[in-house]
Amino acid sequence: MNVDQLRGKTVGAAVSGGLDSCTMTRWLADRGVDVVCFTADLGQPDEERVDYIADKMMKCGAKDAHIIDAREDVARAGLQVIQCMAAYEGGYWNTTGIARHITVKALLPSMQKEGIDIFSHGATGRGNDQVRFQLVANMLDPDISVYAPWRDQTFLDAFPGRTEMIDFCGKHDLPVQASHEKPYSTDANILGLTHEAGNLESLSTPSGFITPGMGVHPQQAPDQAETFRVRFSQGIPVEINGSAVGPLEAIMTANRIGGRNGIGIGIHAVENRFVGIKSRGVYESPGMSLLAGCYEFLLQLILDRRARRVFNQASESIAEQIYQGYWFDPATQALRASVDTFSRLADGEIVVSLYKGNIAFQEALNVAHSLYSESNASMEGIGEFDHKDSEGFLGVLGVSARALQISGQMKEEE
Repeated sequence: MNVDQLRGKTVGAAVSGGLDSCTMTRWLADRGVDVVCFTADLGQPDEERVDYIADKMMKCGAKDAHIIDAREDVARAGLQVIQCMAAYEGGYWNTTGIARHITVKALLPSMQKEGIDIFSHGATGRGNDQVRFQLVANMLDPDISVYAPWRDQTFLDAFPGRTEMIDFCGKHDLPVQASHEKPYSTDANILGLTHEAGNLESLSTPSGFITPGMGVHPQQAPDQAETFRVRFSQGIPVEINGSAVGPLEAIMTANRIGGRNGIGIGIHAVENRFVGIKSRGVYESPGMSLLAGCYEFLLQLILDRRARRVFNQASESIAEQIYQGYWFDPATQALRASVDTFSRLADGEIVVSLYKGNIAFQEALNVAHSLYSESNASMEGIGEFDHKDSEGFLGVLGVSARALQISGQMKEEE
């Protein structure tokens, strides 16, 4: 689909109010396209007033603009990501990836209500977001068409890159904050910040180059450790430091506490994009990193070795599914169902100490389904474990070990 096919039609544009959003809205409007803008309020920490985005888009030529509150939805999804421990390559907590799924799901009903069947976004043709927007939109509404300016040659001819877009916005006096001097770009939601492009494309730029938006760098954190307590019920944090929390409050509280202690700030990752190229990003996800660190301590108590293997395999697959735009598909639902088997057992309180980016285990309390037995694990003469039972156990294992040598399968070290 190209812009010539859109003249006289209405498109529903998913916008953040940034450079791409402002550029494509004005460019489409100048070509006779009615642009109705939709913004998902995801608790963006870099936006002082999300409702201002609607005013900004109207100034860019939008026919209308709407703000959809999706904060609870994205917080709930973030906790589900933690339940699955679905971090992508290099420790990226899929904060932008899962937010794209929630954004599309939140915006489509409003577009459908207005009779809009063309969905537009400003994601680049080099990235993953174009895949996520397209696949989620098609899965949730197969009758919708997707228009991406960054895949329209007419748009590409006018805007080969950010430089031309910045010049275009300056020429038309559009309300954008981007400038030629900006050292990198940032995508934000309540789960975390993704920093990419600009100076960060060079591997000689350290991860500490970013200016944190959700906390401080570890070396700037307080010199005194802080205790953090979280109680999980069926894999969901329901209490932090003695106070009951819902999904949104859990993320916000963990963000605040983790951020000030440098937790999950400046995570460097060179990852494999779905389109086949390597991408360097620096991430912030203090709340996700903190809650996930505590959840890992809980999982260690309730998963036996077979369950751990199944969980880890599902976790890795789910992380890739989110990253590639398949959070809602049947394969992910099946994988999540397997993880739910373990989540139902994840009850208990974890206490940790936070110090300059580190999460240190302090205590585990009231873990109802814990498999850990202090007496059985002890090196003292207590508990039900009989050391002599290991004689038969090792005898059986030794049969196959000897067979490897006798059969000539063991290669001697040179």
